[in-house]
Amino acid sequence: MLAIALAALCITSCSDEKFHVSGTISNAQDSLLYFENMSLNGPVTVDSVKLGKDGSFSFDGDAPKDPEFYRLRIDRQIINVAIDSTENITVKATYPQMSAQYDIEGSEECLKIKELAQMQLNLQATVNAIQQDPRLNYDQVDTAIQTALKSYKDKVKLNYIFKAPMKAYAYFALFQTIVVGNQVGLIFNPHASKEDVQAYAAVATSWDTYYPGSERGKNLHNIAIAGMKDLRIVEAQQAQTIPADKVNTAGVLEIALPDNKGVTRKLTSLKGKVVLLDFHIFASEGSTARIMKLRELYNKYHAQGLEIYQVSLDPDEHFWKESVAALPWVCVHDEDGTDSQYAAMYNVQSVPTFFLIDRNNTLQKRDAQIKDLDAEIKALL
Repeated sequence: MLAIALAALCITSCSDEKFHVSGTISNAQDSLLYFENMSLNGPVTVDSVKLGKDGSFSFDGDAPKDPEFYRLRIDRQIINVAIDSTENITVKATYPQMSAQYDIEGSEECLKIKELAQMQLNLQATVNAIQQDPRLNYDQVDTAIQTALKSYKDKVKLNYIFKAPMKAYAYFALFQTIVVGNQVGLIFNPHASKEDVQAYAAVATSWDTYYPGSERGKNLHNIAIAGMKDLRIVEAQQAQTIPADKVNTAGVLEIALPDNKGVTRKLTSLKGKVVLLDFHIFASEGSTARIMKLRELYNKYHAQGLEIYQVSLDPDEHFWKESVAALPWVCVHDEDGTDSQYAAMYNVQSVPTFFLIDRNNTLQKRDAQIKDLDAEIKALL
């Protein structure tokens, strides 16, 4: 269900603020423990320590402006850590099982990452068992693995990614890997699945709001857009109707829902116009006043190229149809209501929520980033 109000994250970071990661790793005397930053270019060693008999360690660093990822590593045993402020995180583990068995305190994000890491290990064990089952032929092995992957991804999308796409653990989930046939690959592969691209785009859109300008947010957008293009090239090649070099990407997540006459209306069909994408509940308090304001904007700018694509999350479809009968813009209805996957894709935390999309089908801003809607629309026109 959508939250009643959009919570604002207060993120502060100054050069003298520090985070701390400390704890003990038993049964690891004389082992070298690395503390590594998982940068966009790969792991970078921040510090290291040779563990003593008691296995104690302590690392610290400058508190990041945006969520950042680190890991504790001994050889191939890894514990992942997310840092988004001045946490004091405590880790207790035993070598050489520290990847699978450890306790962590001081961060809800890190607890969620632990859950995901353990789920990933279980998934890998399931895949290994399928591949080693002598009763299964090649096709059966492939089918069983794909079924296991789909079940895992559905669970992770529902409980982690779409549930809280602004969280560090949602970002972490996107980059989990699996080994199949001695090949390492992403569980969520944005170059092979539209649903996986949507997961990347949902987190990217959320990070735009909560961590504007962050390098990781920009990277997510680049991955999502590249994935969209790759998939469209494949579709074009399969259809053999559109030259691959003519395929364009739409930097916006597609919505395709029926209007009040039952006609499916696609958001991307409005390319060439400036679009105000609006998620709304007509039965909510204040709806009438808000619709009047939208009418003013529509009447003022429609002739210049503004269109409104309004998604209703009303539970009563009949009431919605009566409410939109006289509205001049595109009005569609999602029968899933506040459980709408489209709302989840766009990280809609409260209703009403709106977004501005430019003439190239590129998502520009959401309401939380807009101070003067009139001025923003004029700038895009």
